Amino acid sequence: MFSNDNELKDFLDFYYLKYNNVSFIENDPISIPHKFTRKEDIEISAFFASILAWGKRSEIIKKSNVLIDMMDYEPYNFIINASDEEFKKIIKFYYRTFSGDDALYFVHSLKNIYTNKGGLEKVFTDAYSKTGNFKDVFIEFYDVFFELPHLVRTRKHIANPKKGSAAKRLNMFMRWMVRKDDNGVDFGLWNGISQADLMLPLDLHTANTSRKIGILTINQNNWNAVVEVTEKLRKLDSNDPIKYDFALFGVSHDKIL
Repeated sequence: MFSNDNELKDFLDFYYLKYNNVSFIENDPISIPHKFTRKEDIEISAFFASILAWGKRSEIIKKSNVLIDMMDYEPYNFIINASDEEFKKIIKFYYRTFSGDDALYFVHSLKNIYTNKGGLEKVFTDAYSKTGNFKDVFIEFYDVFFELPHLVRTRKHIANPKKGSAAKRLNMFMRWMVRKDDNGVDFGLWNGISQADLMLPLDLHTANTSRKIGILTINQNNWNAVVEVTEKLRKLDSNDPIKYDFALFGVSHDKIL
């Protein structure tokens, strides 16, 4: 489709610039953490919004707001200070296959992470500092997140690339927390992780677009596919390859291919 990398880069840069701006926020799940200013509130609300990010974006936003409302719009304060009885109101939450039992475990696990592990940033950054490889990071996070007693069914809501998962939602959460630019969409809160090492949040739409433009050859949307397409994007911008998540989304959204 493109005769060289320069043509491909020009094409993707156009859509990156078109979509990486504050007008993108309103209709995207990233609008949820943008409601907050406290670092921990941003992290926790972003984590939940990213974990719930499958299906229609309008429904993801709607249900994320419902969950945050159950935490009195103070997610960090709720997770740290709510009593076990107050935690129980979370059991009423559901979204598709994410049940109240799942939500209840998530708040208990996050309380453990913020009380005993130094918070989400420390857990991810410490794991990253060991190898700089996000497959290893996500495997370690999976183990930390599920170290409390839990229902087996709840495990499916945290990706584990050890089993081949593309980990789209965790990669998206990492983009939100780590990636820095002047356009005001991503937060860039976590300084201990390099945005150059981020991996593409690969979903059905971005994967199909990637195949159409020739930067993905693997047929399955798995971790190997994430590695392949991200390496291609690093050739276009080694410092900020995941900025092209906006471009791949935009091409898919505009239905030009």
